[in-house]
Amino acid sequence: MTDPWVALERGADPAERVRVLRRAHETFTVAGTVARPVRAVVADSWRRSARAGVGPDGTASVELTDGDLGAYRSEHPLARVMPLFRELMGTFAADGEHLLAVCDAHGRLLWVEGHAATRRQAGRMNFVPGARWAESAVGTNAPGTAVALDRPVQVFAAEHFIRRVQPWTCAAAPVHDPRTGRVLGAVDITGGDGLAHPHSLGFVQAVARAAEAHLALLAPERPAVDAPRLTVLGRDDARLVTGGRDIRLSRRHSEILVLLARHPEGLTGDELLCALYEDESVTPVTLRAELARLRGVLGPGLLASRPYRLTVACESDVAVVERRLAAGAVTAALSAYTGPPLPSSQAPAVARLRRVLAEGLRAALIACGDPDLLADWAHAPWGEDDLDVWRALAAARPTAAIRARVASLESELTAPTGWPHP
Repeated sequence: MTDPWVALERGADPAERVRVLRRAHETFTVAGTVARPVRAVVADSWRRSARAGVGPDGTASVELTDGDLGAYRSEHPLARVMPLFRELMGTFAADGEHLLAVCDAHGRLLWVEGHAATRRQAGRMNFVPGARWAESAVGTNAPGTAVALDRPVQVFAAEHFIRRVQPWTCAAAPVHDPRTGRVLGAVDITGGDGLAHPHSLGFVQAVARAAEAHLALLAPERPAVDAPRLTVLGRDDARLVTGGRDIRLSRRHSEILVLLARHPEGLTGDELLCALYEDESVTPVTLRAELARLRGVLGPGLLASRPYRLTVACESDVAVVERRLAAGAVTAALSAYTGPPLPSSQAPAVARLRRVLAEGLRAALIACGDPDLLADWAHAPWGEDDLDVWRALAAARPTAAIRARVASLESELTAPTGWPHP
């Protein structure tokens, strides 16, 4: 077959680069026998690489050296979990002649450790600490593509965009800040053919999740000093921590605080009536009496009126999940989701919040296709009858037990709901 790289002059049209690469990889064979079309995640990455102007003969540039690298690494959040990475991956990398690598959110390698001979080989392509391996700089590669997509990625041999990287195989997974959900960087395992196995990706995913859990223990989430914190997920009666007090609220007071925390600008009495009561016969007098009782529970100065509002920002566990989900940090969002907000509440606005939050999480889980995350949801009380999630789990992990559960749910869905009346 003609070498496709010959056609990729530096001035070539990016779209043509992708077409040439796709044709080359569509005829690529494994062990000279089985034709394998290019995977969608790789094809999309090639397109981004081509649009970024990456050339097939390029190489990574070293952006941080010596003292600058040392200072940057010492201050980086992932420095706190490097001992964990070494404990979980160090022996595996050394014994398997692989490399453990960690990059920041910009794709810059911060640590590259492992088998000495493999490190020397990797050094010839600048796979070294301080080098920038972002996808936009060196094309398709596991650590760079993982931070670009915010999802675990495995890249095999000729799937790499740059020619000199094609003897290598790598698997990487992003690591998130457990408080904000933002991507801190990625952990990667790089080596030869020995890594060309799906278990390599599962291994590095598990390491990334362990790192996020460890970071959460090292720096527990806490709001600003003295700021109220509202916990409603998985609880019928909310818990409010404020001013050194830990208050368990009634059902109605829980609903009111959920709404006021989500609307710091305040809500009018009519808006609260519509949000809280299905029964239109409930009068404004009833609501004012409820708010007066809540003001007494909270103490002076926290609840204002005209419009009704909290006088200080109130952090809620619902807001934490929403922020992480908006940032694309699905693992971190799911770890903070301990159940539907106020699950027994019939207040229209709370019911809508419950539905929207669950739908957002479900859609993100199904889109990412991570079997561990899907299983976490499917085996939770709120997910045990979620047919769409069970189907996604069966596609990602088609065990007999999972397929049987899908069949059972499908049977329940199509079964008659009752006997016809005579």
